[in-house]
Amino acid sequence: MKTLDPTDALAEPELAEASRRGRRPGRSAVRWLATSLAAMIAAAVLSICIGGQPSSLQEVWHALFTPDGTVMDVTVRELRWPRTVLAVCAGICLGLAGTLIQGHTRNPVADPGLLGINQGAALAIVTATALAGEAPALVQALLAFAGALAASVLVFAVGSAARHGATPVTLVLAGAAVTALCSGLVAGIVLLNDQALDTLRFWQVGSLAGHSDVLTVIWPFICAGAILAVLNIRPLNALALGSDAAVSLGISVFKARAAGIAAITLLAGSAVTMAGPIAFAGLLVPHITRTLTGPDYRWLIPLSAVTGATLLLLADTAGRVIARPGELSVGVVLAVVGAPFFVHLARRRRLATL
Repeated sequence: MKTLDPTDALAEPELAEASRRGRRPGRSAVRWLATSLAAMIAAAVLSICIGGQPSSLQEVWHALFTPDGTVMDVTVRELRWPRTVLAVCAGICLGLAGTLIQGHTRNPVADPGLLGINQGAALAIVTATALAGEAPALVQALLAFAGALAASVLVFAVGSAARHGATPVTLVLAGAAVTALCSGLVAGIVLLNDQALDTLRFWQVGSLAGHSDVLTVIWPFICAGAILAVLNIRPLNALALGSDAAVSLGISVFKARAAGIAAITLLAGSAVTMAGPIAFAGLLVPHITRTLTGPDYRWLIPLSAVTGATLLLLADTAGRVIARPGELSVGVVLAVVGAPFFVHLARRRRLATL
């Protein structure tokens, strides 16, 4: 007896369309993935070359492979290269987390912050600042990660306590409740403590500057989240057909959602730790990738990771160009560019849906 594969069921319309057009199924997705990888590499090169003082490709090569201590060597090796790596890692985390949260909640306007991750991180930071004073950047980053993890665990625990378990509706409601609770506590603390208010104001902007040392601490969590995201591909394709269909295909809905929430928590918590609460990246990336490849998570997951990295690299580089010799934070750039772009995506008639 042949075992049904949910990915085959999900891809049937695409397979039929591909047959009518006389091309191999998946070829378009492979082409988009290759194009996205090339775009990410180009964006990384731009990120390394562009700054307060532009550098040529030859200078970048010299700085990375044959440095001799010049000012440009130090600038590229100690500032631009770590920042570029951080942007790639944060973009991958946000892209994957956004795709997973929209898939599990069946909500096309959901983003990782829906699970209370951003507000949980903010609460941890302002509470520690109010009790112990301003902490170093690395300590703040680790506090943000701990707060994000705690908020996500609380959301999943509350959502799972409902009669029908952790359904998309209960997760969204639990996330809204925890977000409101954390927001209220944050507002109360910062009203009573000026130092906590100053710390929160600078952290909430969202920036990649000065956080490269965080990556050495949280890379295991990023790897674990990425692995869980890949393992979630088959369950997500099954859940896209409905919970009943997923159960008939041998998928445990509870385990699938638990693994998905764990991946979202690790990835989004890592992104918040590295760059603060960056808006729109986790919201835009899934829509862009679904428009390119369709609803099959076998392609959505890898393409979301690459697209997220490219988007964050371009936004960070644009911030350095627009406000030269200073810079705009990546959070500000994405908020300004992302809002109208998302409106454009939402108005498209052929926008891929969940």
